Amino acid sequence: MTQPDTAVEAEEKHDAGVHRFAAVVVAAVFLALGHLDLVPNAMAGPADHDLVWQVESLEGKAIDSKAADVAINPASVVKLVTSLRALVTLGPDHRFETRFGTNAPGPPRDGVLGGDLVVVGGGDPDFHFENAVLVARRLLAAGVREVRGDLVVSRSFWIGWERGSAGRESDPDKRAIQMADRLRVAWTPSLWTSSESESWAQLASRYGWSLQAPPCVRIDGALRGSEQKPAKDLVVHRSEPLLTALHRFNVFSNNDIERLDLAVGSPSGLGDFLAHRWVEDAAVTSFETSSGLGRNRITPRQIVKVLRDLHTLLKAERRTVGDLLPVLGCGESTLFELFPKLRESGVANGLAGKTGTLNTTDGGVAALAGFLPTAAGEVLFVVAAPHAGPSLKSARAAEEAWVAKLASRVGGTSGRACPEPVPTSDAKAEVEVLPIH
Repeated sequence: MTQPDTAVEAEEKHDAGVHRFAAVVVAAVFLALGHLDLVPNAMAGPADHDLVWQVESLEGKAIDSKAADVAINPASVVKLVTSLRALVTLGPDHRFETRFGTNAPGPPRDGVLGGDLVVVGGGDPDFHFENAVLVARRLLAAGVREVRGDLVVSRSFWIGWERGSAGRESDPDKRAIQMADRLRVAWTPSLWTSSESESWAQLASRYGWSLQAPPCVRIDGALRGSEQKPAKDLVVHRSEPLLTALHRFNVFSNNDIERLDLAVGSPSGLGDFLAHRWVEDAAVTSFETSSGLGRNRITPRQIVKVLRDLHTLLKAERRTVGDLLPVLGCGESTLFELFPKLRESGVANGLAGKTGTLNTTDGGVAALAGFLPTAAGEVLFVVAAPHAGPSLKSARAAEEAWVAKLASRVGGTSGRACPEPVPTSDAKAEVEVLPIH
């Protein structure tokens, strides 16, 4: 339940034929290019795709560039800007708190809470079925197995995936009730689908719980959305650290990263955030979403600046780019899925990057930005194929050839240690039973 569909990349859903088709096209491109070191400077792709790019060393030395100061729609590469803003604003170790409380006149008696159960969301963007099960176990430990009143949730509580603004219920009250219903289902094993049952089996196996004893908290009353505050808290759920959540969002390119807007500000403020950091950069940026859906604008040169800022910030926190982004050859991700030739050939071993895909918006786009490890240090790059909607597969093939040529030009890659596997959302969460007075 907590692992998003790796095909959640912006507007596009990838079918099984993508890999086979792309592999054939990329092979043809590589054969056509011949020896990669014959073109030492310009790294253009095949003639049918007009790629744009910016390549720099970690220290800021320009290596190669094409149309790098013309703003493009970078699709889900926008998630890099959102990640930077969230890390700067909140810090990598920030945890979101979700509080479960009540206005009942007294403590639970004989397992029954004689009032409403009130859920005050803290904007946790990555709360799922597994997290709800952890909370149910703590509610049982607090003496709550039945709620006589209603299940009341705030507008800042979410459970499960929505696929960003494109799939979100627009009415906030209806959305709150939808989330309350999801929570009720998570606490009611008799209502589970095969998907929830499978998730429970995996969760029970990880924690060594009895498969035959799933936690159940019964809700007798209605489902309501409200901003009321409970008189007392029963249980508090603290999310995984922010950096872990961002890693999950970037690996799977999940558009529910938009939920961070509540904590860090609307996407329209992303441009102001960058302008404040880069007072000397007068280039115009604009953002409709923080996920990459819709019409967003930023230049390739600015994208590389975002990469450099992320590297600097992570290094200061003794973290690596692999703690934020997928690394090619280190588990499934959109990077793994969309660039099979690079993965299979090993020419870009250790590439840590973010993919971007739009099917139709602005004519479609395929983009890739990230870090290429070399003996001389990290090489920062972005390459994009604007208006590639009708031929996204071959556009990615051209980008694979471009990256392979870049790797050859900088003397090959030095590899990168794989980060820890992407955990489920419950793995680093904390749940506490609070004393009842």
